[in-house]
Amino acid sequence: MLIQTMELVWPAAEHLPGYVHALQKGWSPDNRRPQAAAEHLARIAEDPDRFLSEQVDREAKGPPVILPDGRAVPRLPGYTRWMWDGEFCGAISLRWQPGTTDLPPYCKGHIGYSVVPWKRRRGYATRGLQLLLPQARDEDLAHVELVADADNIPSQRVIEANGGKLIERFDRAGGGESMRFRILLMKSAA
Repeated sequence: MLIQTMELVWPAAEHLPGYVHALQKGWSPDNRRPQAAAEHLARIAEDPDRFLSEQVDREAKGPPVILPDGRAVPRLPGYTRWMWDGEFCGAISLRWQPGTTDLPPYCKGHIGYSVVPWKRRRGYATRGLQLLLPQARDEDLAHVELVADADNIPSQRVIEANGGKLIERFDRAGGGESMRFRILLMKSAA
């Protein structure tokens, strides 16, 4: 069942306590790096306003991104939206390179998402992706690519429910197989 009451909100002080609560309960905004939760809590404790401002970084001025292998790489332009149904449900982010749909080799997809465990299997990820796709189109992207582990059937279903087509299978760093999907973004008629 798709949840229609869930919306995407911009990270803001009024929603920050819910985000912090989710981090404290063990949820991580990075599916590959559980330690990202502690890093975010530390950044919020140090300067919550700065943390919130870094969630919308269209000019890639924020700190480098830490990859699962620990490498720091340049940040891409992008932003994060929070899933909200009256309380924090998860996060979905969009990143891109200006003027192209290509991504650097270290960035496997344009969109990433994570739903808090106590809100999973309710359609939040599917709805969140559905709401984010028009925003990706507004960034002049002709398509977006998303990656799911081969054994992550729920994530594959989220992507396919939003028009995703499998374009490649590949071995991910650290072992295991991943699948890359593409969603075409149609321009609306003027």
